[in-house]
Amino acid sequence: QVQLVESGGGLVQAGGSLRLSCAASGSILTIHQMGWYRQVPGNQRELVAAITSGGGTNYADSVKGRFTISRDNAQNTVYLQMNSLKPEDTAVYYCTAMVTTFIKITYDYWGQGTQVTVSS
Repeated sequence: QVQLVESGGGLVQAGGSLRLSCAASGSILTIHQMGWYRQVPGNQRELVAAITSGGGTNYADSVKGRFTISRDNAQNTVYLQMNSLKPEDTAVYYCTAMVTTFIKITYDYWGQGTQVTVSS
C-alpha cells in the first residue's frame, strides 16, 4: 500500500505565493511520474504540472511561467511552487504518483487533496 500526504494549501491574496508538498510512503519500489491536478466543483479534474523521475516537466498553459514543479527523489516528495496566484487558481489540488510497489505492481496513487483559495 502507498500513501500520498499533501500539505501547504490555504488562503492567499491574488499575487501571492504558496508551496504545496506531497510525500509518498509505503511499499514503494520505484516512483515514476509525479504530478499535480486541480478540481473546481462541477468541473473535471485537470492537470496542472507533471514531472518524470528524470526531471522532465510538463505544465498546463494556464500556469506556465507562474508555477514550478520539482521533486526530491530521496524523500519521495514532489513540490509545487505557485507564484503570482490568481483567483482562477482556486481549487482543490491533488497530488498523484505512478508507483511500482514491492510486489511489482504499478498503479497511479492519489492524495486526499488540499484546498487552495486565492482572494481578489
